[in-house]
Amino acid sequence: MAEIKAILFDLDGTLLDSNMQVFLPQYLQQIAARVAHLIPPKEFIAHLLAATQAMVDNDGRATNAQVFAAAFYPRVGHSQTELEPIFMDFYERDYPALQRLTAVKPDARPTVQLAFDLGYDVVIATNPLFPEIATRQRIAWAGVAGFPYRRVTTYENSRFAKPNPRYFEEILAEIGCAPDAALVVGDEAMDMVAATIGCTTFLVPSAATKLNGNVPEPAYRGTLADVAALLRASAA
Repeated sequence: MAEIKAILFDLDGTLLDSNMQVFLPQYLQQIAARVAHLIPPKEFIAHLLAATQAMVDNDGRATNAQVFAAAFYPRVGHSQTELEPIFMDFYERDYPALQRLTAVKPDARPTVQLAFDLGYDVVIATNPLFPEIATRQRIAWAGVAGFPYRRVTTYENSRFAKPNPRYFEEILAEIGCAPDAALVVGDEAMDMVAATIGCTTFLVPSAATKLNGNVPEPAYRGTLADVAALLRASAA
């Protein structure tokens, strides 16, 4: 830990108490309802998931937002110019109601605050499959808004997605940090993948935690309070 300069925090399930198996069906149902007059909901959701997979498979040729647009709008037969304003209105008006499916983790803000107090570069390393307007809201729901993060990954500013290790390489290149100087804190195998490029990993188990033999064992595991204790011990 003595060499760690940057801390990359996953958001959903790590800083924010949320279960994507509960959250995503509600999200999909509500966003599909906003365009049901144009696209049947079942068809819309199928196309949305296919375009999301295209972002997961992104090889860096374009931003995730661009890859999504290229995969999604031709499928649904409606232009980005026509649909994007509806989506942005959804994120402004309807998406905030989904906060009820999440909860604040009491140790989230104190742990992030400590990381800043100790001089680390701090990144919100959430899988960049959502636009910034949605990601910023979930950061607020987690109670960790208002910090000067070095980077917050969104689909507009990222060219890779988890579990691709190049997602972490892109972040580290952006902030000028070597992999062996980064600590990645997350709750899923897709976060622990960062160890394959030399990052130190800290697993904060959640309902979504399912590690497998293809992912290196985390260097540390415990709660967010344990992350804070590790940071304090390293600073002593």
